Amino acid sequence: MKTPVELKYSKTHEWVRFISDTEAEVGLTDYAQNALGDLVFVNLPEVDAEAVKEETICDVESVKAVSDVYAPVNGTVSEVNEELLDAPEKINSDPYGAWLFRLTDVSDCDDLLDADAYAAFCESEEN
Repeated sequence: MKTPVELKYSKTHEWVRFISDTEAEVGLTDYAQNALGDLVFVNLPEVDAEAVKEETICDVESVKAVSDVYAPVNGTVSEVNEELLDAPEKINSDPYGAWLFRLTDVSDCDDLLDADAYAAFCESEEN
């Protein structure tokens, strides 16, 4: 499992890449895409939608099941990665390059995990 050190992570398996203090990209972690299996559909949020931390913001469908994606922070959706609508498998092949959406006015980030803490959390979930 890859956990790039420059990213922050949520316990619901989303990653956050800060573009600035108030802007961020969000995607699914390597752990999440591996657990989900081959992704076949992505339902992205609407631009200007409010992201509320720990609430469902969108969902993804794999050959196994439909899974909710949770907002790891508060913010406003400023952009979605429309490339994933036609190629959801990019999340499987490049989970840290295939961001789902971008947020502005990001807040409530204090309990995001660093790479080491996230790796330890994933290990504890497997036991």
